[in-house]
Amino acid sequence: MRVLLLLLCLGLAPAARAGGEPPGIFDHWILALSWSPGWCAAEGAARGSPQCDSDRRLGWILHGLWPQYETGWPSECPTGAAPPSATLAREMSAIMGTTGLVHHEWRRHGTCSGLSARAYFDRSRTAYDSIALPRALRSEDRPDRLPARAVEAAFLEANPGLEPDMITITCKAGRIREARICLHRETLRPIPCGRDTRRDCRLKDALLDPIP
Repeated sequence: MRVLLLLLCLGLAPAARAGGEPPGIFDHWILALSWSPGWCAAEGAARGSPQCDSDRRLGWILHGLWPQYETGWPSECPTGAAPPSATLAREMSAIMGTTGLVHHEWRRHGTCSGLSARAYFDRSRTAYDSIALPRALRSEDRPDRLPARAVEAAFLEANPGLEPDMITITCKAGRIREARICLHRETLRPIPCGRDTRRDCRLKDALLDPIP
């Protein structure tokens, strides 16, 4: 543990998450936005997740706000902070899909923030609200196939000041799954991502599932 603390203080964080790192020691945030129809089509609907109910019509939702090192990230940090209350979890599920995801994100990432659950999720909501979600990508009638780069371009157009090295688009099994944006730890303004974060999907015919 002494060695780990020394490495963290020197900025020499592990290359990947190990689990159990000290809370509150990180360099910046990653705001992870999930394309809900893609997750629902791939796995969520089969699980019977309420996130996928047709009356909710979710598009880009908040997956999480993740503490990040310049290389690697902390995970499941020991903390004396209480987990999110049922009221807080319900509030956040409006933009995160389910209360289950709220609790999962607190356990995996929020515990590493050094914040209380309320402060962490307030910060998460502020970060989510700071990014304009591209309306042009709200496919509503049929699946679209498009270059993943077009999704990035739509975010850049909707958010003046956002640069290509500040956002990465991910795919899974041929589907658009997430937009991940690197944010300053204090100001929550977009910043260039580290090399291990910039892993853009290069598909030219990625599937963008429609909003149900």
